[in-house]
Amino acid sequence: MKGHEGKMPRMEDILSLPVQDPPCAEFSAAQLNWVKVEGGRQGGDDIALIPFVRVDDFVKGESANAECPASFRIESRRKRAEGSVSKPRVDGYLEYTLYWCSYGPEDYRDTESDLGDSSNIKPASGKGSRPGRRHMMRGCLCHFTVKRLYTRPFLALIIYNQRNHVDKTGAPCHGILDQDAVGTRAMYAPRISEELRQKVMSMLYVGVSLDNIIQHHTEEVQRHGGPHNRDDFLTRNDIRNMERLIRNSSHELHANDECSVKMWVQRHHKHVFFFQDNSGSEPFILGIQTDWQLQQMLRYGHSGSIASHSAFGLNKLKYALCSLLVFDPSRNAIPVAWVITSCCVGQGIQKWMLSLVERIQNKDPRWRPNAFLVDDPSFEASYIRGAFQCRVLLCLWHVRRAWVKSLLKKCCNFDVQRDMFKHLGRILYCSRSGPNTLVAIEEFMQIFVDQCAFMDYFRIRWVPRIELWVNSINTLPVASQEPYAAIESHHLRLKSKILNTKHANSWHRVDWLIHALTTELHSLYWLDQYIMETGYLENLRDESFSTNSWYKAMLIPDIDVLLYEENLQLAKVVSQADRSVAYTIWNPGSEFSFCDCPWSRQGNLCKHAIKVAISCKKQQVARPLISAQVYRQVLLNLLQNPPDDPLVLDHAILHATRLQQDIKSLEDLSNNGLLQPLSPEVNTQIADNLLLFSQLH
Repeated sequence: MKGHEGKMPRMEDILSLPVQDPPCAEFSAAQLNWVKVEGGRQGGDDIALIPFVRVDDFVKGESANAECPASFRIESRRKRAEGSVSKPRVDGYLEYTLYWCSYGPEDYRDTESDLGDSSNIKPASGKGSRPGRRHMMRGCLCHFTVKRLYTRPFLALIIYNQRNHVDKTGAPCHGILDQDAVGTRAMYAPRISEELRQKVMSMLYVGVSLDNIIQHHTEEVQRHGGPHNRDDFLTRNDIRNMERLIRNSSHELHANDECSVKMWVQRHHKHVFFFQDNSGSEPFILGIQTDWQLQQMLRYGHSGSIASHSAFGLNKLKYALCSLLVFDPSRNAIPVAWVITSCCVGQGIQKWMLSLVERIQNKDPRWRPNAFLVDDPSFEASYIRGAFQCRVLLCLWHVRRAWVKSLLKKCCNFDVQRDMFKHLGRILYCSRSGPNTLVAIEEFMQIFVDQCAFMDYFRIRWVPRIELWVNSINTLPVASQEPYAAIESHHLRLKSKILNTKHANSWHRVDWLIHALTTELHSLYWLDQYIMETGYLENLRDESFSTNSWYKAMLIPDIDVLLYEENLQLAKVVSQADRSVAYTIWNPGSEFSFCDCPWSRQGNLCKHAIKVAISCKKQQVARPLISAQVYRQVLLNLLQNPPDDPLVLDHAILHATRLQQDIKSLEDLSNNGLLQPLSPEVNTQIADNLLLFSQLH
C-alpha cells in the first residue's frame, strides 16, 4: 500500500499536463515539451500528452529525423475493452502500443561480417531472427510507448523510453552520426518513403515495366547529383516485392461479400472514416479516404470548392458510389473521399459527413471550404452548411448530361434536339408554384408530341422528380459552368475504369469496388498529380482525361469567337485543329447551350460552349444566365416580402436595390446588343474571322 501511495502524486501529475497539438501536419519530439517522470514504472522517462488522433502524425514526424532517419515499427500491442477495469489507474490504457526503431533492437553487424555459419546465433534480446530484416538490425535502442488513456480515450500518453538512436554502448548506430554507416543505406531511412512506394505502385498499375522504372529512377538520381536519401537506393528487389504484392492481392478476402468488406475495413482502418454494416433497419455505408486524399482535401479544399458526384453506377453496381471532389489549379477534379452506400446518398449524409469533417479539422482546425456543390436535390443543405461552415450551391451537371445523352439517343434530328434542350432548361427554371411547372411541362410535351421515345423517358424518369429540382433551384444558388467540365472528366475516367465490360462479373461485389478504387484508380490520380507537379513521366499522362474542357477552352483565342449582335441565339468558334471549320453554339452563354462539334454530339460539355460562355460574360452580350435571372427574382421577392427585423430590413433593401439596378442595367445592355469597345488590332483580327464565318455560315 505504501508503494501505491507513493505513486499517486506522479499519477495525478500526468493528467494535469497540458495536451499538446502542434498546428503542422506532422510533428516530432523536438516540437513537444517533455516532462521527466520521477519514480514509478516510468521513472526517468520523458512523457507528453497529445490527442490520440494525432499519434500517426507523431510517428511520421519522428521517422523524418534529419540526423537519424528511421521507421518505427509496432513491436507489441495490447488492447482492453471499455468497462473491463472497475478502478483503472490514472495512466491505465485502452490501447498500449510499443514502437521501436527498425534498426533495432537486435544487432547483426558483427554476425554478418563473420565468414562462418551464424544461422544459430540468437540476438541479445532473445527475440530470434526477423526474416527479411537481418541486414537492417544495428542494435538501435530508440523506442517509445503510446497509451490511449482508459479514463480519457481521446488522449494519448507518449512515454519516450529512449530518445537517442544509439546501441547498447551508447554510440550512434545509424544515420549521419554513425561513421560506419556513411555511404551505405544505413545512413538513411531503413525503407523507401511512402511517396516513392506510391509512385512505383502507380507506375506498375499503369503497365510500366521494371526495367523502365529502374531507368527512370537512375536518371532522376543522376539529375540531382547522386544518392542523398534511402529512396535513391531503390533496387530491383524493392520493385519485385511491390510487383508480387500487386500480383498476389485480391479483392475477395472471403467468399461472402459482407465478410470480405468487414475484413478489408479491419485491415485498412486508417483509410476508413465511417463504417456502418448493413442491418435490418440501417443501410450499408462505407466512407473511404486515404492519407494522400486527405492531403489533397486539406490542400485544395481550403478556401476552395468541394463537389459531390453522387449515385454513380446506380443501375450496375451493387451499391451506388458517391465521390467528393476538389479542384487543382488546372481545374482538374481530384477525388478526396468515396462513400459507398445502399441508400440514397442525400438521405444518409448526416451519418458520415460529420465524421469526415472531424477527421479533416483534427489535422487543421482552420480548414474551411468556400462552397459545397451538391448534384442531388435530396441533400440536406442546412446540414452541409452546419458541417462545413460554407455556402451550398446546386450543380446541374448531372441533369444536363442525362438530358443531352437521352436526346442524342432518342431523337435523330439535330435541330429538334437543340430546341428540346432549350425548352427543358426553361422547365427547370420555371416558377416554384406547382401550376406553372405543370403548365411548362404540358407545353413542352405538346410542342414535341411526335418525339415519343424521349417523352416516355421524360415522363417516367423526370416528371415525378422535376418539382424537387425546381424547388431546389429556387432555394439554392446554381453553380457556374466552371466545375462542370472537371466533374465530367472525372465521370468519364470513373466510367472507363469501373464500368468496363471486362469487370462485369465483379460489379455485384462491394469488395471489388473498394479494391478498384483504392488501387488502380487511386494510383492514376496520384500519378497525374506527380506528373503535373514535377514534369517527369509526361509520356505516361492520359491526355484524354488529364485536361478537361475548361482548360482547353482557355487555349482558344478570343478572336476565334464570334457573337452575332443581330442574333444572340447562336455563336461560332473557329476550330483550333482545322481553321477552315467553325462550330456553331446555340443558346450561347446559357447552362443549356448546345454545340455541333463531335465531342458535344457525344453528350459532353465541349470547350467551344465554355469559351462562348466566358466571352458572353466578358463582353456582356446575350442575356444573363438563367440562374442569374432566378437570383434577380429572389431579390424582388425579398423587396416584396421584407423581414420583420428593421435592421435586417434596411440592410436587405439597400443591397437588393443596388443589385436590382445592376442587373437591370446589364439586361438593358444585352437587349440592345451593345458590346464593350475592343482595341483596333483585335478589331482587325475579328474582321478577318468575320470573312471566314460568312464563308462557313
